[in-house]
Amino acid sequence: MRLRALLDNEALGLRLLGGEDELDRTVRGVMTTDLRDPSRYLSGGELVLTGLAWRRDASDSEPFARIMAGAGVAGLAAGEAELGAVPDDLVEACLRHRLPLFAVHETVAFATITEYVVRQVSGERAGDLAAVVDRHRRLMTSGPAGGGPEVVLDLLTSDLDLRAWVLSPTGRQIAGAGAPLPTPVGAALAGQHLAATRTGRPGPHRAQADGTTYSLFPIHSGRGPVPGAFRDVRESVLCDWLLAVEADAGDWPPARLDLLQGVTQLIAVERDRRDAARTVRRRLAQEILDLVQAGAAPAEISARLRVAAPVLLPGLDTAPHWQVVVARVEWDPQGADAAAEAEAGRAAQALLEEILVDPAVTGPDSADRIAVAHSGGEAVALVPLPGVGTAPAGAASGVPDGPGKGTASARPQGSASRQDAAGTSVAAASAGQDADASRAPEGTGATAAGARNTALHADVLLAAVRAPLSAGLADDGRLTLGVSAAVHSAEGLRGALEEARHARRVAAARPGRVCAAGHHELASHVLLLPFVPDDVRRAFTARLLDPLREYDRRHRAELIETLEAFLDCDGSWTRCAARLHLHVNTLRYRVGRIEQLTGRDLSRLEDKLDFFLALRMS
Repeated sequence: MRLRALLDNEALGLRLLGGEDELDRTVRGVMTTDLRDPSRYLSGGELVLTGLAWRRDASDSEPFARIMAGAGVAGLAAGEAELGAVPDDLVEACLRHRLPLFAVHETVAFATITEYVVRQVSGERAGDLAAVVDRHRRLMTSGPAGGGPEVVLDLLTSDLDLRAWVLSPTGRQIAGAGAPLPTPVGAALAGQHLAATRTGRPGPHRAQADGTTYSLFPIHSGRGPVPGAFRDVRESVLCDWLLAVEADAGDWPPARLDLLQGVTQLIAVERDRRDAARTVRRRLAQEILDLVQAGAAPAEISARLRVAAPVLLPGLDTAPHWQVVVARVEWDPQGADAAAEAEAGRAAQALLEEILVDPAVTGPDSADRIAVAHSGGEAVALVPLPGVGTAPAGAASGVPDGPGKGTASARPQGSASRQDAAGTSVAAASAGQDADASRAPEGTGATAAGARNTALHADVLLAAVRAPLSAGLADDGRLTLGVSAAVHSAEGLRGALEEARHARRVAAARPGRVCAAGHHELASHVLLLPFVPDDVRRAFTARLLDPLREYDRRHRAELIETLEAFLDCDGSWTRCAARLHLHVNTLRYRVGRIEQLTGRDLSRLEDKLDFFLALRMS
């Protein structure tokens, strides 16, 4: 039991005098004493009852409180019968040692408190075992009566006074009892869990978030995305759920730890059942992907799309628009055999299904509009977007015929809204970040609710999951992701797939453990720079810029700064001179010196472009 439970029982008549922040301590026993030093009789976790007969003057309170705190007692309850009130010196001493102190009214016998504590503590094990049996019975019941993970968590709260939540590997709440866990806290706990698991430490893992201590228990799926999946623990870690319990399990007895391990096994059964329910959606996505990659006729692909649409977006009369998202998980070193590739593809598939879920929609079934296939080491998601005729009021319209020519008008609830660390919808921010991805008509009000129906934005997809996934990828893994523009026909689907794959390759050329790129970025020639070999880049930049750097070092002439400003001003002498606060003639002298040192002519487009690329690569 916890200390705060003593205050909930009015029959005990206890008043808290100090230590409100320590009321979540666990009480393992009770002891009554008036010895000045009873430490040899204490083992830790006791509620100590004292009549204060040991106190002769104020100087006795400090050593007594110090001894109690050093023995690890849960709290101290002082009777008022002897002195009429608990002395202030004892209150102050207990506050200094962070020892919770209660006052026991003179009408309450210590025996009443002792009986209550003993009954609560001794009954815990029987209650635990009964709860386990009940959980088995309820969870194994088919249909809604089973209740899912919420039943287990409700019982943990009601029977054992433990608040707990089931979280995905990105920190999204799958289930919980009572108030939901704040989004930033869930992400922080998931990151700490993944980091601890990657070190090989067995659970539970102790974690801190927002000033609260949690114990994190891994929930190992018995099946994975498919039976026998995941030979590599690095990939299974990225796909397993976790149980976050608001308590420190470090001092729990073995029986309590066994109980929580049993709870994780029960939730794992539910996880496997939910994964099995995704089979239809995965099969649909796999069939469409195989057709597109095989170059099947558009009519055949269209027929498959018409079958997929009502499964993913029930109630639609017309086929929706689609976006393609490609993801890949790679490890260092990466296995070269087909089995390793397939394993990496399954890990990417499970991760992509999680990334595309709207975090505002809690529960394991919130991915019911996502179809993800995998081919080799790559996962491919088909994300449906409602058509123009079915878009919600206030959503933008005007979807293009093919990738790269425009954007989709709407996105279904649950497809890819993400929340940032502050808990606000970053999908709403995506409407502003990606102006060519979704344009709402004037006066519609691009609210967070409306933004949930916009097209996917690559960076927004990863905004809330980057931190926890980076912890799970550690120093030897990478997740890269590419997003296509929206298409509304089978003819555009192959182009969308290639566009998403190319965007993913662009993301792979960037630094970082978790990277993404979108279709709107592919138009910039700057993105080609990461594909230039390092030795070629170094030689190119050295040939153009080293003479200017050397001259600047010797003469402090600021030629590099002048060159950058001249190019930023598109070669305008007056604008560049104004930016640098120079006379135009001084600017002409500097540009002439740049041309003399490099043998280039800054009036020629080719030479301007070479300087621009060299500066970007340096």
